[in-house]
Amino acid sequence: MSTLVQVIAALPEEERVVLTLFYLRSKTLNEIAGLLQVPESAVAAVLTSGRTRLTSTLVLSGLDSQR
Repeated sequence: MSTLVQVIAALPEEERVVLTLFYLRSKTLNEIAGLLQVPESAVAAVLTSGRTRLTSTLVLSGLDSQR
């Protein structure tokens, strides 16, 4: 399993779900909010925290410099 997949799998479930729906399923914040039955602002907050956690983990693992 690649390190990126491991990092994503290690995210808290809420962040993993929102990031997957947003980036891999191309869902809008509004659509995700409807699917999860939460306010759009909550989805935006989870997306932000997920991005931050993912970025920090990738930087610490050295994956941010690999392209």
